[in-house]
Amino acid sequence: MEKLSRKLISWASLIDDKTLEQARTTATMPFIHPHLALMPDAHLGKGATVGSVIPTLGAIIPAAVGVDIGCGMIAVRTQFTRAQLESRDLSRLRNQIERAVPTSAGGQNRKIVATAEPRIAELEDLAAEAEFDPASYAGHWRHQLGSLGSGNHFIEVSVDEADRVWMFLHSGSRGIGNKIAMHHIKVATRLNKQWWIELPDPDLAYLVEGTDEFTAYIRQLRWAQHFALLNREEMMDRVARQVSEVMGEDVVEAERINCHHNFTQSEEHFGKTVWVSRKGAIQADEGRPGLIPGSMGTASYVVTGKGDPVSLNSSPHGAGRQYSRSKARKTFTRDQLREAMVGIEYRDTDAFIDEIPQAYKPIDQVMADAAPLVEIRHTLRQLVNVKGD
Repeated sequence: MEKLSRKLISWASLIDDKTLEQARTTATMPFIHPHLALMPDAHLGKGATVGSVIPTLGAIIPAAVGVDIGCGMIAVRTQFTRAQLESRDLSRLRNQIERAVPTSAGGQNRKIVATAEPRIAELEDLAAEAEFDPASYAGHWRHQLGSLGSGNHFIEVSVDEADRVWMFLHSGSRGIGNKIAMHHIKVATRLNKQWWIELPDPDLAYLVEGTDEFTAYIRQLRWAQHFALLNREEMMDRVARQVSEVMGEDVVEAERINCHHNFTQSEEHFGKTVWVSRKGAIQADEGRPGLIPGSMGTASYVVTGKGDPVSLNSSPHGAGRQYSRSKARKTFTRDQLREAMVGIEYRDTDAFIDEIPQAYKPIDQVMADAAPLVEIRHTLRQLVNVKGD
């Protein structure tokens, strides 16, 4: 841990100057209390740094929550062993998962399946309570539930240090969450201009607690966060069905963890009730289970929070990018990706070059930096990897 200023504390041993500058700028906002906490996976983001924990008094910066509201991880430990899994056709399993879960940007379901119906009904009721119509943002939002997306979103079948099989996936609130986020970022920008507020960065536009605009954002944010959680549950149920079919028996869940890493909620810290925006960070209260994925082809971790108060009970959410997607495509090759993915069943395509492990910080270093924040319970190594283009 390093105290960079009165309002900025960092756990990142690997960080570039632009990211540091962005974090310093965000930390100057007058309503930050007590300080911004920079996680080990911190890297440049829109408005605020990805991998930062931003506690605010009486205001929220929508861009500091992130445009994939509620993005996070879910993992399920099964009764199967590595030997049992590897005795099956892993390419068949990957193909079945890819058929069961729509992937890629814009991917959605052709029909609403039985498992999605009660989840959609729950979201319809929640939207009515929040006094908004999700269809005003995306008319097809119901068909997005149970879809993965692209970029660093993934589905994996992995094994832990005891050779127990886990199902593990990463996704968020899809297109509907993005549209909600972008709308409220624009509202905050308009209001800040209307109020003649000078910002150090236009993307740090904020909403003030007590206004109608703030209330609308919080209601819709919470809806999108719940959509993201249910989206992961729906996909996990589908993955479990495919694993059951390939293994010849139903999955028996020994453990299930579902956690956000792009979200805001009200919490008590340092004697104040603050809005804590975790943009690329997970909540790590003492004893709280959490999930920290590595990059494609590397390890992921099941962790327990240590409740470090200076970090605002937080920890990193993953490896954190070191190369932009465009720079990664210019720097690395498909052969290098193949080398990184030896022993892992995945779809061999140029589309994933920008997800190569070398484009990210080494997850081992990120976890070493995070040692004061979380305890590692399990280390997962993937055997099957599913991603969208």
